[in-house]
Amino acid sequence: MKIYLNGELVEKEEAKISIFDHGLLYGDGVFEGIRSYNGIIFKLREHINRLFESAHTIMLKIPLTKEDLIEAVKQTLRANQLKEAYIRLVVTRGEGDLGLDPRKCKKATVFIIADKIVLYPEELYETGLAIITVPTRRNVPEALNPQIKSLNYLNNILAKIEAINANSEEAIMLNAQGYVAECTGDNIFIVAKGKLLTPAPYVGTLKGITRDTVIALAQKDQIVVHETILTRHDLFNADELFLTGTAAEIIPVVKVDGRVIGTGKPGPVTLRLMKEFRELTTIDGEKILN
Repeated sequence: MKIYLNGELVEKEEAKISIFDHGLLYGDGVFEGIRSYNGIIFKLREHINRLFESAHTIMLKIPLTKEDLIEAVKQTLRANQLKEAYIRLVVTRGEGDLGLDPRKCKKATVFIIADKIVLYPEELYETGLAIITVPTRRNVPEALNPQIKSLNYLNNILAKIEAINANSEEAIMLNAQGYVAECTGDNIFIVAKGKLLTPAPYVGTLKGITRDTVIALAQKDQIVVHETILTRHDLFNADELFLTGTAAEIIPVVKVDGRVIGTGKPGPVTLRLMKEFRELTTIDGEKILN
């Protein structure tokens, strides 16, 4: 495996950063998870744009242009001879000292990993997930805006630990007011009375690339979509429920906190969106080989 690190492709064993890098010491940095399908890097420019937005908000200067980063992602995939891959693009504040002062970090660290990822077993896409709500609440937007895709994922990891301890594949996180925010790594949607509903960004949820893609697909199918406030009661009584994310794509949920959702099987709207999404991944993005 070859890793892109600060402008060079190096072997995995040689891909090292300083122990004084503030990405390691403080989670000070931003990242994107990206997928490629049969030589097409899905929604690459949207991911790059979001990376730059996150970096701008935390006043982190990325030492490459957007076009440079796009080419670096392609270069990494070509070097590893990968057409189907999960790509992790990371920008840290860079090497500094033991203090918090970001001014001590003279240059950001940039690295790209291209590898395989299997988030959920394939059979769960056919039968659906059973998930739970966990006590750990989503960070309040006033403390850490959820639109910043930062390296500090401890909030999500604590919720994931609670899911693991309960033998659940995924966990729903509520916000400080008790409304549904998102899962530890995925956005959440329900189908209710023919409408598609999902938590609004102001509730404390990331505006996921896959989330936005699903909204666009639903609207194209003339399904009414509302970004709104949802409670656990809304989830329990939904006709359908599914999760979205770069790694997860679209995966059905058939049980929440012991309550069966709808018929207990993936519903027709979910299945249609899954099919349309997979078709879109083969045409919407940047080709690895130009």
